[in-house]
Amino acid sequence: MNGKTIAIIEDDKDILELIALHVQKAGFKPKKFTDGESFFRYLSTDMPDVLILDLMLPDMDGLEICKVLRSNPSTAKLPIIILTAKIEETDKIVGLELGADDYITKPFSPRELIARVKAVLRRTSEEETTEEEILKVGDKNSDRCKQNGGVC
Repeated sequence: MNGKTIAIIEDDKDILELIALHVQKAGFKPKKFTDGESFFRYLSTDMPDVLILDLMLPDMDGLEICKVLRSNPSTAKLPIIILTAKIEETDKIVGLELGADDYITKPFSPRELIARVKAVLRRTSEEETTEEEILKVGDKNSDRCKQNGGVC
Protein backbone atom coordinates (compact mmCIF):
# COMPACT_ATOMS: atom_id res chain seq x y z
CA MET A 1 0.00 0.00 0.00
CA ASN A 2 2.91 2.34 0.54
CA GLY A 3 3.55 4.80 -2.23
CA LYS A 4 -0.12 5.19 -3.09
CA THR A 5 -1.28 8.72 -3.82
CA ILE A 6 -3.94 10.23 -1.57
CA ALA A 7 -5.61 13.38 -2.92
CA ILE A 8 -6.98 15.71 -0.26
CA ILE A 9 -9.46 18.49 -1.05
CA GLU A 10 -9.79 20.70 2.03
CA ASP A 11 -10.11 24.49 2.10
CA ASP A 12 -8.95 24.90 5.72
CA LYS A 13 -5.16 25.04 5.29
CA ASP A 14 -4.41 23.90 8.86
CA ILE A 15 -6.60 20.80 8.48
CA LEU A 16 -5.16 20.18 5.01
CA GLU A 17 -1.61 20.24 6.40
CA LEU A 18 -2.57 18.00 9.34
CA ILE A 19 -4.12 15.41 7.02
CA ALA A 20 -1.18 15.58 4.59
CA LEU A 21 1.30 15.10 7.44
CA HIS A 22 -0.47 11.95 8.66
CA VAL A 23 -0.91 10.63 5.12
CA GLN A 24 2.81 11.06 4.54
CA LYS A 25 3.74 9.49 7.90
CA ALA A 26 1.67 6.45 6.90
CA GLY A 27 3.82 6.04 3.79
CA PHE A 28 1.44 7.55 1.24
CA LYS A 29 2.00 10.46 -1.12
CA PRO A 30 -0.35 13.36 -0.33
CA LYS A 31 -1.61 15.65 -3.11
CA LYS A 32 -3.16 18.79 -1.60
CA PHE A 33 -5.98 20.87 -3.07
CA THR A 34 -7.96 23.74 -1.55
CA ASP A 35 -10.73 23.72 -4.16
CA GLY A 36 -12.46 21.49 -6.68
CA GLU A 37 -11.19 23.29 -9.76
CA SER A 38 -7.51 22.61 -9.00
CA PHE A 39 -8.34 18.96 -8.27
CA PHE A 40 -10.08 18.54 -11.64
CA ARG A 41 -7.07 20.11 -13.40
CA TYR A 42 -4.88 17.51 -11.63
CA LEU A 43 -7.22 14.72 -12.79
CA SER A 44 -6.59 15.66 -16.40
CA THR A 45 -3.01 14.37 -16.02
CA ASP A 46 -3.01 11.96 -13.07
CA MET A 47 -5.25 9.75 -10.92
CA PRO A 48 -4.95 9.35 -7.14
CA ASP A 49 -5.57 6.05 -5.39
CA VAL A 50 -7.98 7.60 -2.84
CA LEU A 51 -9.69 10.98 -2.45
CA ILE A 52 -10.33 12.59 0.93
CA LEU A 53 -13.06 15.14 0.21
CA ASP A 54 -14.40 18.03 2.27
CA LEU A 55 -17.99 18.97 1.39
CA MET A 56 -17.95 22.71 2.06
CA LEU A 57 -15.50 24.16 -0.46
CA PRO A 58 -15.19 27.71 -1.78
CA ASP A 59 -15.84 26.99 -5.45
CA MET A 60 -18.10 23.94 -5.58
CA ASP A 61 -19.99 21.63 -3.29
CA GLY A 62 -18.14 18.43 -2.38
CA LEU A 63 -21.29 16.41 -3.12
CA GLU A 64 -21.23 17.80 -6.66
CA ILE A 65 -17.59 16.70 -6.99
CA CYS A 66 -18.62 13.24 -5.81
CA LYS A 67 -21.45 13.11 -8.40
CA VAL A 68 -19.18 14.21 -11.22
CA LEU A 69 -16.53 11.62 -10.29
CA ARG A 70 -19.08 8.80 -10.10
CA SER A 71 -20.67 9.72 -13.44
CA ASN A 72 -17.36 9.65 -15.34
CA PRO A 73 -16.18 6.13 -16.32
CA SER A 74 -12.51 7.06 -15.80
CA THR A 75 -13.11 8.13 -12.18
CA ALA A 76 -16.18 6.06 -11.25
CA LYS A 77 -14.19 3.61 -9.13
CA LEU A 78 -11.99 6.17 -7.37
CA PRO A 79 -12.40 5.54 -3.63
CA ILE A 80 -13.84 8.63 -1.93
CA ILE A 81 -13.78 9.36 1.80
CA ILE A 82 -15.86 12.36 2.78
CA LEU A 83 -14.39 14.32 5.71
CA THR A 84 -16.71 17.11 6.77
CA ALA A 85 -18.26 19.15 9.56
CA LYS A 86 -21.73 18.15 8.32
CA ILE A 87 -22.86 15.75 11.04
CA GLU A 88 -26.59 15.28 10.36
CA GLU A 89 -27.74 11.79 9.48
CA THR A 90 -29.31 13.04 6.25
CA ASP A 91 -25.96 14.54 5.16
CA LYS A 92 -24.25 11.21 5.79
CA ILE A 93 -26.92 9.28 3.88
CA VAL A 94 -26.78 11.65 0.90
CA GLY A 95 -22.98 11.43 0.79
CA LEU A 96 -22.98 7.65 0.86
CA GLU A 97 -25.83 7.39 -1.64
CA LEU A 98 -23.97 9.67 -4.05
CA GLY A 99 -21.10 7.20 -4.04
CA ALA A 100 -18.76 7.98 -1.16
CA ASP A 101 -17.05 4.90 0.23
CA ASP A 102 -16.84 6.33 3.74
CA TYR A 103 -18.03 9.38 5.68
CA ILE A 104 -16.11 10.88 8.60
CA THR A 105 -17.22 13.91 10.61
CA LYS A 106 -15.04 16.65 12.10
CA PRO A 107 -13.54 16.80 14.59
CA PHE A 108 -11.77 13.58 13.62
CA SER A 109 -8.90 11.39 14.70
CA PRO A 110 -6.06 11.44 12.14
CA ARG A 111 -5.20 7.86 13.12
CA GLU A 112 -8.76 6.74 12.41
CA LEU A 113 -8.72 8.56 9.08
CA ILE A 114 -5.53 6.73 8.04
CA ALA A 115 -7.02 3.41 9.18
CA ARG A 116 -10.07 4.10 7.01
CA VAL A 117 -7.87 5.02 4.03
CA LYS A 118 -6.04 1.70 4.43
CA ALA A 119 -9.34 -0.18 4.72
CA VAL A 120 -10.68 1.40 1.52
CA LEU A 121 -7.43 0.54 -0.27
CA ARG A 122 -7.63 -3.07 0.94
CA ARG A 123 -11.20 -3.38 -0.33
CA THR A 124 -10.37 -1.93 -3.73
CA SER A 125 -7.28 -4.15 -4.02
CA GLU A 126 -9.36 -7.21 -3.12
CA GLU A 127 -11.99 -6.29 -5.73
CA GLU A 128 -9.34 -6.09 -8.45
CA THR A 129 -7.87 -9.44 -7.41
CA THR A 130 -11.30 -11.07 -7.28
CA GLU A 131 -12.15 -9.84 -10.78
CA GLU A 132 -8.91 -11.31 -12.13
CA GLU A 133 -9.54 -14.63 -10.41
CA ILE A 134 -13.09 -14.80 -11.70
CA LEU A 135 -11.81 -14.37 -15.23
CA LYS A 136 -9.38 -17.26 -14.75
CA VAL A 137 -11.82 -19.69 -13.13
CA GLY A 138 -13.92 -21.66 -15.58
CA ASP A 139 -11.67 -20.98 -18.56
CA LYS A 140 -12.49 -24.07 -20.60
CA ASN A 141 -9.43 -23.42 -22.75
CA SER A 142 -6.97 -23.85 -19.89
CA ASP A 143 -4.69 -26.88 -19.92
CA ARG A 144 -6.24 -28.27 -16.74
CA CYS A 145 -9.72 -28.15 -18.25
CA LYS A 146 -8.56 -29.84 -21.46
CA GLN A 147 -7.02 -32.65 -19.42
CA ASN A 148 -10.33 -33.18 -17.60
CA GLY A 149 -12.38 -33.28 -20.79
CA GLY A 150 -13.51 -29.65 -20.48
CA VAL A 151 -14.57 -30.01 -16.84
CA CYS A 152 -12.96 -27.44 -14.56
